[in-house]
Amino acid sequence: MAATTGVPLELDDIQAGALYERPSPYVGTYLLLRIADRADGRELVRRLHRIVNPAGAADTPDNTSLTVAFTYPGLKALGVPQASLDSFAPEFRQGMAARAEILGDVGESAPDHWEKPLGTDDVHVAIAVLSSDEEQLHAAVEKARNALTELPGVELIWRQDCYQLATGRTSFGFKDGISQPAVEGSGRRPSNPHERPLKAGEIVLGYPDETGELPPMPTPEVLGRNGTYVVFRKLHTKVAAYRAYLRTRAASREEENLLGAKMVGRWQSGAPLAVTPERDDPELGSDPLRNNDFLFADDPRGFKCPVGAHARRANPRDAFDHDGSVDVRLHRMIRRGTSYGPMLPDGVLEDDGIDRGIVFVFAGAHIKRQFEFVKTQWLNDGIFIGAPLESDPLVGPHDESSGFTIPQRPIRRRLQNLPPFVVTRGGEYCFAPSLRALRWLAELDT
Repeated sequence: MAATTGVPLELDDIQAGALYERPSPYVGTYLLLRIADRADGRELVRRLHRIVNPAGAADTPDNTSLTVAFTYPGLKALGVPQASLDSFAPEFRQGMAARAEILGDVGESAPDHWEKPLGTDDVHVAIAVLSSDEEQLHAAVEKARNALTELPGVELIWRQDCYQLATGRTSFGFKDGISQPAVEGSGRRPSNPHERPLKAGEIVLGYPDETGELPPMPTPEVLGRNGTYVVFRKLHTKVAAYRAYLRTRAASREEENLLGAKMVGRWQSGAPLAVTPERDDPELGSDPLRNNDFLFADDPRGFKCPVGAHARRANPRDAFDHDGSVDVRLHRMIRRGTSYGPMLPDGVLEDDGIDRGIVFVFAGAHIKRQFEFVKTQWLNDGIFIGAPLESDPLVGPHDESSGFTIPQRPIRRRLQNLPPFVVTRGGEYCFAPSLRALRWLAELDT
C-alpha cells in the first residue's frame, strides 16, 4: 500500500524529526533552553535553522537528526505577536502541567513532584538530537551547544541522554516502537498492511485531516503551515515492582512471561498475542513485515489479546469497526519511545534506587483528540472496553482497587491490587515549526 497519494507534502519545509522514524538502534540527547533576552533568542533560532534537518533532505551521515520545538512561554519570549499566540490550540497555550489533573498526573505523578524545570515557565526551547552513531551524536550536540555561543540571554537548563538498545526493548523488557502510522505524502509505507496511510493533516498542519477539513492552524500561515504539535513526557518506570508483581502471581517463569504479555498485548520479543497467543515467537517479533500485520475484530472478547491490554488500548485498530462507535484513525499519532537510565539487570526484583524509564514524544496536529484523548479515554479509563474500574495495566494510574481482567475459558482471571508501574517525572507541550517558520521567528522585529 503506497503512502504517497493525497496532497503532496512540502517535505523540504517540514522538520524530519517530527515526521520520520528514528534509526535503530540509536543514541540521543534532549536539551531544554531558557530565553532571557529576545534578541539572543532570535539569533539562536537563526543559528538552529541552519542545522535542522528537513524531511526532504537526503539521508544524513549515520542517520543523525536535530529537531527544535518551542513551548508557549518560549514563543512569548521570542516576541511572537499576541494575536498569533492566541491562535494556537488552547491545550498548547495552557501547557501540560496546567492540565495534569485531566491527564491523570496526580499523586506521585503530580507537577509538584516533577523534575525541574519540567512543567515550569522556564522551559522555552526543546532540542532533540538523535543518531545511530555515538560519535556523530556528540558532534551534532556540540553544534546545538555552539548555537548558544556568545548568547548570554539563552541558557541551557536541562539535559537528558537517552538510547535505544539493539533489541529495541524498553526498561520493562518489551520491544517497542512497532506500531506507527504512515502519513500520506511522506513516502513511507505503513507497517500494518491493513491500515491505510493517515491523511497528512492528522500529523502536519496545513493539510486536510481524516475529517476532510483543515485542522485549526496558528496564524500567520507562515508560522503554522508544515508545523506539528509535539508532546514530551519523561516517565520513570518501576521495573522491580513490575517484575515482583508478576512473580508473586505466577507459578512459573513461563506463566510470568505470559501474564506480562497479556498486560502488554505483545510478548517481550514484540510478537503480538493477536497472532501467537500461546507462546512467544522471537522470529515473528523481529520481523517488521509481520509483527504489526494483524487486527482485533476477530478477537472481540479478548481471548487472544485482552481488550484491556496496553497495546490494544493505545491502538484498538479495527475493534470498533462493527458498530462505528469510534473512529480510531482520528486518535492516531506518531509515537516515539526512548529509554533513559541503565537497564535493571535480569532477574533483579529489588529496586536499586536508580532512575530509569522512558522519554515519550508524540507528534500530531491535534493535542486534545490525539494525545489527550488516548491518555484519558483509553489508557486511564476502562469505560470504552466495558471495564469502568480498570485502567491500562502497565501505564495507567493505579490504586488499591486497581485490577486487570484476562479473558479465558472456562473462567476469566482477574489480577488484583495493581500498583503503579509508571510515574510521570514531567512533560511539556511544544510546537515544532516548519523551516520557513523558523526563519520568520528569527526575523521578528517586535
